[in-house]
Amino acid sequence: MQRENKPNWLKRLHPGLFGMSLGLLSLSFAWRKFAYVSNFSTQLMEMAFLSLGVFILCLLIVLWSIKAVLYPAAIKEKFLNPVLGPMMAYLPISTLLAVALILPRFPEYVLFGYALTILSLLIQVIIAWRVVHLLSMGNIPTDQVTPALYLPIVPGGLVGGAALTAIGFPGFGYLVWGMGLGGWALLEMRILHRLFAGPLPPQYRATIGIEMGPAAVSTITAITIWPNIPVDVILVGLGVASGPIFAVMTRWRSWTAVPFSFGFWSFAFPAAATASCVIEAVIRGGWPHEAAIIAITLSTALILFLLARTMILLIKRELY
Repeated sequence: MQRENKPNWLKRLHPGLFGMSLGLLSLSFAWRKFAYVSNFSTQLMEMAFLSLGVFILCLLIVLWSIKAVLYPAAIKEKFLNPVLGPMMAYLPISTLLAVALILPRFPEYVLFGYALTILSLLIQVIIAWRVVHLLSMGNIPTDQVTPALYLPIVPGGLVGGAALTAIGFPGFGYLVWGMGLGGWALLEMRILHRLFAGPLPPQYRATIGIEMGPAAVSTITAITIWPNIPVDVILVGLGVASGPIFAVMTRWRSWTAVPFSFGFWSFAFPAAATASCVIEAVIRGGWPHEAAIIAITLSTALILFLLARTMILLIKRELY
């Protein structure tokens, strides 16, 4: 009885923790871009964030694999949750981004990249299928319609396109990227309608950062798939991204009023992707060098802040 009453941190492990690896990996990509406009070497920063992101991803995969064996009911409970279920897509998205970043450096591991990409896309499709089913059948309560619903469909498709391109299947990469873009169009009106109807319930407000992601992520992924894309397209992407960013920031009183949670990693991936877009505008469009410095500084400061606050929660064992 004493063993059953003892809180089990593994059983309570939050899917939002995978947002850590996604944010760190995307920040590593931004620092790689920043190398083209920097007067000093950025390799140390890039490799530090890349290594930490991969380490956290591998650690969480091991922990969640053990959890799936020991507590399958807990996995099922989170999967069926309209908010936590979509957040489980952080796992395949992070894995796909890791493939897209690492495989070009180590092409000899292409077979391993194939396996990871296929498995990640399958997991992503399963999660996306449930989200679309719930939405199409009207089975998601209005107060549970959150930006987390984007995750398996929009960034999942966009980053999946980059991973497929990295393993040598650019044609399928274009297809999956287009599917992510189409999913964004389908979900945008539903989610924006909910956001403009009033503040999200306090327990879901941390997910609002995801709203800032689709435009920036689709733009930076397009650059990855089509390296010679004109700067005009990047500027259009930044223009589109500015709307959601503005909408989220004007609501800062509502989402800063709730206690910090792992859900706030929703801001990391969009921030790093937006920074990468700004840096590309500096590289290709002649924007002032200071714009790149401001972008990389703000995104790095944000992610380091999230990392510090997360460590505090982990020390306190607040893993809900």
